[in-house]
Amino acid sequence: MHFLDDSLLPENQEKLVIQAAPYGPEWLPGDADDLPLTMDEHVQAAVDCYNAGATVLHIHVRELDGHGSKRMSMFNELIARLREAVPDMVLQIGGSISFAPEDEGSEAKWLSYDTRHLLADLDPRPDQVTIAINTSQMNIVEIMSEDDLAGTSIAKPEYYRAYRDMVVEAGPDFYLEHLDRLHANGIQPHFQLATLAQLETVERLIRTGVYTGPLVLNYVAIGGGFAGRHPADLIEFVRRTPDGAVLTIESSMRAVAPMNAMAIALGVHVRVGNEDNLWRRKGERMSSVEQVEQMVQIADAVGRDVANGQEAKRIYKVGEYYADTEETLARLGMVPNRRPGRRGFMLRDIDG
Repeated sequence: MHFLDDSLLPENQEKLVIQAAPYGPEWLPGDADDLPLTMDEHVQAAVDCYNAGATVLHIHVRELDGHGSKRMSMFNELIARLREAVPDMVLQIGGSISFAPEDEGSEAKWLSYDTRHLLADLDPRPDQVTIAINTSQMNIVEIMSEDDLAGTSIAKPEYYRAYRDMVVEAGPDFYLEHLDRLHANGIQPHFQLATLAQLETVERLIRTGVYTGPLVLNYVAIGGGFAGRHPADLIEFVRRTPDGAVLTIESSMRAVAPMNAMAIALGVHVRVGNEDNLWRRKGERMSSVEQVEQMVQIADAVGRDVANGQEAKRIYKVGEYYADTEETLARLGMVPNRRPGRRGFMLRDIDG
């Protein structure tokens, strides 16, 4: 993304889109005060986050025993109810479905490719499904301190090891097929990217015509094989992201607020919720709704407007696809592919 002299002035920035992730699939009841169990509680969590200022909802589903659900029927039921309760929210399904271990001593793992492909067939359809690109370690506890995990189930050695050793399986066999299925069903992929190498893979998918649509993505700074919390890495990822992309910053625990404060100042977007963070200050709990409210307050302090639901759908370009590679590159503000025999650095076409 290119920054002009006036790019940090809030009146020139796109309105802030706040993603809420209030379903915390890694946690068990008691780990957070606001984890929903019943379907009514799942819906109410969405309503409360929307009323606080969130316009994108990152969705997981929990069974009544407290474990993450793997049943597509529950996702279908929740989406149908959310369409009624929060019709202006962008509904985004978490592509892992559920990665939490079944019990102490079990692995924490993403579900099989075939199971994750079923998200493309949900009915009603979500607006988005998140998609990981390239297999990588996902050791979410590497970057967490004892204070972060105090009083939670992950503090137990069996669960800690399960999350320490977790791997995201997302090779080409997965993401090529998944992108095809999502496109066929009119569902927008929301790319979850942790490194510049993954961003470059997505650029190659665009330049070769595999993906022709809006580039909507999260920079996932959760450590352990994903990006960390170094501000320079955040800035570099923002710099390398195409001008026409929609970028959201995602971090973990008490780093969420400072990372998102930088995102708000830079003109990109933010994610909060108990899936990412449980704390305001050391030892002081913070609900998903309170985290959304905090983002609204930070945005107000720097003078940046917060998007409403319809504005978020426009910003996210929900429902858009492009005709071909050339249109995709142009819409994303990327230089065209090299023509045969063309030397030197590429420039955007000015003809027509």
